[in-house]
This record gives sequence, structure tokens and C-alpha cells, in this order.
Amino acid sequence: MEKITESIFAVGVNDYQVDLFEGQYVVPHGMAYNSYAVVDDKIAVMDTVDAHFTQEWLDNLSQTLAGRKPDYLVVQHMEPDHSGSIAAFMAAWPEAKIVSSMQAFAMMKNFYGTDFPERNMVVKEGSTLELGKHVLTFVAAPMVHWPEVIVTYDSLDKVLFSADGFGKFGALDVEEDWTDEARRYYIGIVGKYGPQVQALLKKAAGLDIQKICPLHGPVLTEDLGKYLKLYDIWSSYGVETDGVFLAYTSVYGNTRKVVEALAQKLRAAGCPKVEVADLARTDLASAVGNAFRFGKIVLATTTYNTDIYPFMKNFIHHLTERNFQKRKVALVENGSWAPLAAKVMRTMLANCKDLVFTDTTVTLKSAANADTDAQLDKLVAELMA
Repeated sequence: MEKITESIFAVGVNDYQVDLFEGQYVVPHGMAYNSYAVVDDKIAVMDTVDAHFTQEWLDNLSQTLAGRKPDYLVVQHMEPDHSGSIAAFMAAWPEAKIVSSMQAFAMMKNFYGTDFPERNMVVKEGSTLELGKHVLTFVAAPMVHWPEVIVTYDSLDKVLFSADGFGKFGALDVEEDWTDEARRYYIGIVGKYGPQVQALLKKAAGLDIQKICPLHGPVLTEDLGKYLKLYDIWSSYGVETDGVFLAYTSVYGNTRKVVEALAQKLRAAGCPKVEVADLARTDLASAVGNAFRFGKIVLATTTYNTDIYPFMKNFIHHLTERNFQKRKVALVENGSWAPLAAKVMRTMLANCKDLVFTDTTVTLKSAANADTDAQLDKLVAELMA
């Protein structure tokens, strides 16, 4: 239990068992499933936790409430890592009401067989819930990143309960940089829905927010402008870092050598930051995050079965399904007898908005030669322009 304000408490749990969040994101430092109790004349509990940790969460809640009974359970988001303990809560406190959006109640019935019809309270944009001094105001946040999502603002303590917004990977007792894990989380899970996040940020701009309480990761209490700025950049597909990100695959090492040579030339030319990723050996979510982080990206791969190497194909697919846009893109292709990789990559990226391709496409057949070096010099000049 952590005291957030004099009357708001964190009662969530840490998950050290999970290795893949949502079955795909590597989480070496675990995951936090956050829940909060707003204690006033009446008590509202903000969201539950994954079903694997129901009892631990109920124990945290009981200890925090010290014999008092909660009046409301507010369900902001219906993903099972947050809604998995709803039934247990409702059984433990049979007089409590459940508060959520209409769409959430429909999902609740699908997930758990009931929407608690005798005890539910439907809220929408602008609805309020008075607890005493605390007044909770609900703000619709559709597709951030599910359609039923609401976020909640407490006007007394000026706290925004932000659902999955402003979350990150990692348990709460792990010390690590917030930005990298939050970016990996945001781009991977929410990245497709930039316009919806922008709409929510505009609503949040009208609120006096002193603390942000997300459903994953730490409570944000200082320098909130930093986090809001990053979310604005990410959700508008802006450039966070000036530099070049080089993502490659290589079968026998020749493409890798060309990428390493390109990285060296970029650094020598004064590129502010150069990041290189071997897609066969790099965490995919981190690589995707870097593609959205930098304003310029180099994609280098081999022709493979008249297509491109699978790791690169999967990588580009992850970019396009997250609305990859507003970037300068350079292509490096390798093909021993019929180089097709650049053509395939261009086709895959054809529907991305506001991509600018460099005039220079580096093509090598099997291994680099003097001509390759000249092509790299031309490409460096374009990327540094």
C-alpha cells in the first residue's frame, strides 16, 4: 500500500511471474497492475487486477480500508489484467456498486457472464460521482486503446486516473528509466491510436493535473510537462530524437558490414545520434519504438524467397499497423542474383503517410565493393542534409 495523497492510496500488485505481457512483449522486470482507493465519506476503488493476484489485491484493499467497506468499484478499462478480479470484489462487498461505461458493461458480460444489472451504474463523458469532498469526473477516452475506456479526474487532489495512458512496463520496485519502457509500451500497445490520444490530451489540457495515476507503472508526480510532451510527440508521430536509426537483417554478415560502415560514416559526419539494431537479435518492441523515436530510419535487408528476410518483413508490418509516418526512409538491399528487397520494402510502406525516401538506394550483390562505398557516401550526404 502506498499513500498517494492524504485520502488516495495505491493498492495494486506487482507481477514477477509474467515473461511476455499480452503474450508478446518481453518484460524482464515484470509488470505492475495498479489499483487505487479514494477514501472519503464514501469509498471508490479504481479498477481491479489480474485474476492471478486477486487475493493479494483483496488483502491490500482490506488492509488499507481498515474495516470500512467500499461503496463503488470504478472500471476504467476491461482488459483482463485490470478487470480480472471484478467478480471477486463484487462477492466480497455485496452492497458495492460498479461504475463504468455502457460499452464496458457489454464487455463485462462477454468476459465474465454478467454485467451485475442490479448493481451497475453507467457513466459517460462529463458524468460525476460524489464521494464527499472528492468529486470524480469521468472523461471518455475511446480507443485509448480499447473503445470502452474512460479516465477519471479527481478535482480535490487534482489527480488524473489515466487508465492505460502514461503506463510503462516493469514492476514498481524496479529502478529503470521511465522513458524507454514507457515508449516501448506506448508504441507497441497504443501507437496505432495517435489521433485518439491527441483528443484525450486536448481534454486533459483543460484540467489542473498535479498527479497522474496510471494502471501500469509509477504514479507520476513531478515534471508532468515532460510526460505530457512525450505523449504529445508520440501520439502526433513527431520526432523525439534527432539522428538516424538503422535496422537490418543479415544472413552471412555482408549486409551487417555495410550497415556498420554506414553507421561509422554517419558518426564521422557529425550525426547527433546513431542507433543500430540487428532485427534477428533485438527485442522487437524496442526496435519498433526506435523507429518512431528517430526522424530518419535506414532499413537494410536481403532478398529472400523473392521477398525479404522474415525478421525485416515482420518489423515493417509492425510499423505499418501502428501508423508509421512522417519519416525520412533510406533503403539498403542485398541480393546475390536478383535484388528485390528495396522494391518489396517500398511496397510494404506505400500506404504510410508523409514518408520521404532518399534518392539513393544502396544495392549490393553478395558483398560490398568500391561502388558500395560510393553509394554509402551519397546516402550519408542525403541523411545529413
